[in-house]
Amino acid sequence: MTVGATGPVVVNEFAKLRHLRVGLVAGLMVLGTVALTLLSTVTSTEFADPATRTWDVPLAGLSLAVPMVSPLLLAVVASRMVDIEHQGNGWLLGSTSGVTPGALCRAKLLTAATVVVAATVVTHLAVWALGRLAGIDAPVPVGLWAGFAVTSLAVNLVVLALHLVLSAKVDNQLVALGIGLLGTVVAVFGSGFPAWFAHATPWGYYSLVAVAGYEGEHLVTTAPSYPSVLVLVGLAAALFVLVTSRFDRQEARS
Repeated sequence: MTVGATGPVVVNEFAKLRHLRVGLVAGLMVLGTVALTLLSTVTSTEFADPATRTWDVPLAGLSLAVPMVSPLLLAVVASRMVDIEHQGNGWLLGSTSGVTPGALCRAKLLTAATVVVAATVVTHLAVWALGRLAGIDAPVPVGLWAGFAVTSLAVNLVVLALHLVLSAKVDNQLVALGIGLLGTVVAVFGSGFPAWFAHATPWGYYSLVAVAGYEGEHLVTTAPSYPSVLVLVGLAAALFVLVTSRFDRQEARS
């Protein structure tokens, strides 16, 4: 595949999204994350007194909601985008027009990443707006919030890339969805695992980017583990390029 062909392939992938209801899945991701964040916020004892309300409470809710919602729905997004190629001989049709399986996977990642980025922006803006409506007048901790938004988005994109590869490699999409469900469990309970285990799986990194949470009855804030996420993204990018390059050298399946 030539570099010049990248644009048309990505445009074609965006055209496919309308028929795959990926936008609906992204909408569910936004609604689920915002709803869980709002629920955990209004039920928190730290939020009971209007005079002492801070952004730490919704940030704690976001730090819990993102790993609860994202892993499985990202697996669904990847599965829907790839299964159409399995069902419609898309790998073979692409190869006959000069688009290798690896190039198609890379185009799918770029396309899906755009959707995930948009969903992330909408989610954080919605939480901010609802927080203001709920009476949080304290200054927004811009640095902490931006750090969480960027690092959690980075982890989401790594998980998305992993599932695109899994869905492309394994025809049975129940396998990839099952791994996504297992990943959700690891993501939610990652903070209770040893640090080495959190670093050993992509889903464990959700606990490493959390910026607020409860230790006993006390709400505490912390900065995301930027070095860990940076290493994760670098390794994931290298592995994705390596694996999809191997796809390029494989004969497309009918």
